[in-house]
Amino acid sequence: RFIAKPCALGLKVQANGPQKAQPNAILEKVFTAITKHPDEKRLEGLSKQLDWDVRSIQRWFRQRRNQEKPSTLTKFCESMWRFTFYLYIFTYGVRFLKKAPWLWNTRQCWNGYPYQPLMPDLHYYYIVELSFYWSLMFSQFIDIKRKDFGIMFTHHIVTITLITFSYVTNLTRVGTLTLCLHDAADVVLEAAKMAYYCKCQKLSDLLFLTFAIVFIVSRLGIYPLWILNTTLFELYEALGNFPALWVFNMLLVILQILHCFWSYLIIKAAYKAISKGKVAKDDRSDIESSSDEEETVPRSKSPHSTITTNGTGGANGTNGYLTGGTCSEEH
Repeated sequence: RFIAKPCALGLKVQANGPQKAQPNAILEKVFTAITKHPDEKRLEGLSKQLDWDVRSIQRWFRQRRNQEKPSTLTKFCESMWRFTFYLYIFTYGVRFLKKAPWLWNTRQCWNGYPYQPLMPDLHYYYIVELSFYWSLMFSQFIDIKRKDFGIMFTHHIVTITLITFSYVTNLTRVGTLTLCLHDAADVVLEAAKMAYYCKCQKLSDLLFLTFAIVFIVSRLGIYPLWILNTTLFELYEALGNFPALWVFNMLLVILQILHCFWSYLIIKAAYKAISKGKVAKDDRSDIESSSDEEETVPRSKSPHSTITTNGTGGANGTNGYLTGGTCSEEH
C-alpha cells in the first residue's frame, strides 16, 4: 500500500481493472444464482427473453466474470511484494550458506546427525520460509483460481510438509540447500511479471527467458544431481536405513515431478517467445478475452433497434485492458 502502489503509479501501471459489464437484472440473477458459464440452451433462452443475440450475452458473461478479477495495479503490487521477499530470502540464504561447510560438500549434511546443533540463523531461515509458504497456502483460496490450482495446491502441501518434516527430524542442512535453490528462479519470475505490467515488453521477454534458463538448470539439473543425490545415496551410505529417510525422499521426488511438469510449460512458453518474438499468453491466464470484444454494444435481434429490454440500454465497453501477450503468471 505504501511502497508498491506509489511505485506502480510512478511507472504508470494501469490502475483500473477490467471493463465492467452493463447492469442487467436478469443476467445478473442467472450469473449469481445459477451459473457463471451458461450452456447453449440457456443462452438461447436468454436471447429470446432479452432480445439480444447469443454472442452479446456470451460477451456480457465474459465481462462479468472478468469484473471480479484483480486490476493490473493489484497484480503489480503483489508481484513487487513477492519479488521483495524472494530477493531478501535468497540473499539471506546465500550469505548463510557461504559460511556453511555443507554448501560445497553435501556429505557434511550428515556428519554428526542427528546430534547437529540448530543455529539461530538456520532457525530464523526456516521459520521465515515456512511462514511465507503458509501465507501462500491460505491466500490461494481467496485469490483467483487458475487452471493449475490443483498442482499449486499440491506444491504448497508438499513444500510445507517438507519444511516441517525436515525441521522436526533435524534434516535442516540439506533443507537450507533446497530452499535457497528454489528461491533463485522465483526472483527473476516476479521481476519479469513486474516488467510486463509496466508494459516493458522487451525487458519482460528477456527476464522471462532468463527465468526459464535458471528454472530448468536449477530444478532439472542441480536439484537432482545435488539434492536428490545426497538424500538418496549419501544419506543412506552415512546413516543406513531409517523410516524418516523414505518419507523425506518421497516428498523430494514428488517435488521433482512437479518441476518436470512446470518445465514443460515453461519450455512451451519460451518456444513461443522465440518463434513469435514475444512471450505468449499464459495458458493459465486469469482473464478471459475473445476476438469478438471489439463490438461495444449488445446487438438486438431486430437490425435497427438500439434499445434493449429490461431498461438496460447503454454501451457495453470492450475489455481493452486485455490486449497483448503476457508472461507466465506462476511457476
